[in-house]
Amino acid sequence: MEVCYQLPVLPLDRPVPKHVLSRRGAISFSSSSSLFGAPDPRQLSQRRGAISYDSADQTALYIRMLDVRVRSQVGFEPERRSSHPYLCIDFRTLHTRLGYGAASASSAPERRVHRLLSFQRYLHSSRLLRGLPQQIPLHILDEDYTGQARCMLEKVGNWNFDIFLFDKLTNGNSLITLTFHLLNQYGLVELFQLDMVKLWRFLVMVQEDYHGDNPYHNAVHAADVTQAMYCYLREPMLEKSLTSYDILLGLLAAATHDLDHPGVNQPFLIKTDHYLATLYRNTSVLENHHWKSAVGLLRETGLFSHLPAEDSLNLERELGSLILATDISRQNDYLTRFRMHLDQENLCLSNASHRHFVLQMALKCADICNPCRPWELSKQWSEKVTEEFFQQGDIEKRHKLEVSPLCDRDSNTVGNIQMGFMTYVAEPLFAEWARFSDTRLSQTMLGHMGLNKASWGGLQQEQTPVPEDAEPGTAGADGDNAAAGGGRSGSKVKPQGSRES
Repeated sequence: MEVCYQLPVLPLDRPVPKHVLSRRGAISFSSSSSLFGAPDPRQLSQRRGAISYDSADQTALYIRMLDVRVRSQVGFEPERRSSHPYLCIDFRTLHTRLGYGAASASSAPERRVHRLLSFQRYLHSSRLLRGLPQQIPLHILDEDYTGQARCMLEKVGNWNFDIFLFDKLTNGNSLITLTFHLLNQYGLVELFQLDMVKLWRFLVMVQEDYHGDNPYHNAVHAADVTQAMYCYLREPMLEKSLTSYDILLGLLAAATHDLDHPGVNQPFLIKTDHYLATLYRNTSVLENHHWKSAVGLLRETGLFSHLPAEDSLNLERELGSLILATDISRQNDYLTRFRMHLDQENLCLSNASHRHFVLQMALKCADICNPCRPWELSKQWSEKVTEEFFQQGDIEKRHKLEVSPLCDRDSNTVGNIQMGFMTYVAEPLFAEWARFSDTRLSQTMLGHMGLNKASWGGLQQEQTPVPEDAEPGTAGADGDNAAAGGGRSGSKVKPQGSRES
């Protein structure tokens, strides 16, 4: 059932009331209008995931992947339907649960009221404070947990930072808490004169726009990437060269780099003829969507509305440049360019474009650094990303689609996939990063990756049954090869088009 909200008709010479610009509303900007000026009420459309330009503009932004129609005066339909059976499926049903239909049917009136809540009432009704009495200040609740979380933040620069524990201590709000702490620690809130209410609202919305049902691409992954990015920003080569603007961009890009990820990869969207694949012409579909989703939230909250319009646009473009760099299909392009700079020793961090390129490489490293974490953390991430692959494979089987590489749980294992990923993707990238920043952290990451690879190889060997008529020594040789990444199984799992990032 399609839910439409009636917006008030306003005279063109009057500003739009603030309640119209509430959390669930949508703003449709004309390409000729001022960036932060009052929108034409005739172009207002349903938010529920969209801030779009005029419908005639070919670069229209559609911010969500949810199966919701965003309507305009000329009747433009962002979602291009076809006869493919998958397109009849709502993205929200990828992880269906009992009773979902009933909950959805009953939530429409609540959403109608929710749009008109003030920010303070919205905060108390959001997931951040759900279940807590409004009259009780947050800081006196669960003092043991909040105290431990504060102690962990004092060591947020440690590479063995346990983001899973931190997420529990913050009651599932690791991304909000961590990002706010880092922005404040660098003095960026004061330096860029960020409104605290707008900033907090932006971070709440970012965390809520990650899909909690995704085993891997969720808010905890975003928090983990943000913490890793912070570790890289503290490396001597970057710490002495990066500007406050660079640091702000790096942290925001890390926090939003997978915003609204649906839990399926780009080839899946292309072969199901999803409208986002068409919108972005099958090129960096997810990354473009993450970027435009982040831009949508920045504009909706007005976090940088106090800056000159040109500065805001430049920030949005550079944020997109960082997020687009996480496209794993362009890994070799970035790695070749990075290697060339290192071979020629011509990286000059006093040059703004060179600093931006290094930030891109740092975000790429942070995005796929799971194999470089200590085993206890790395193993959990490996299991989560593999489960997300397998869930996509299950959907493909259910709808009679060709199963994507690495997504068939019947023919792949966690260790098999991870050893291939480390061999073909992670090791080449982190080897070059260690050339650029030869520090204790770089050597620690390479050391952990070697140990983790050997551990997966050992587990693979234990799980592989040895034929009774096998010649003595055969199993041991195969196990050694597997542990080194050169085993028969490992050589077949080069992740083509995989989306660990």
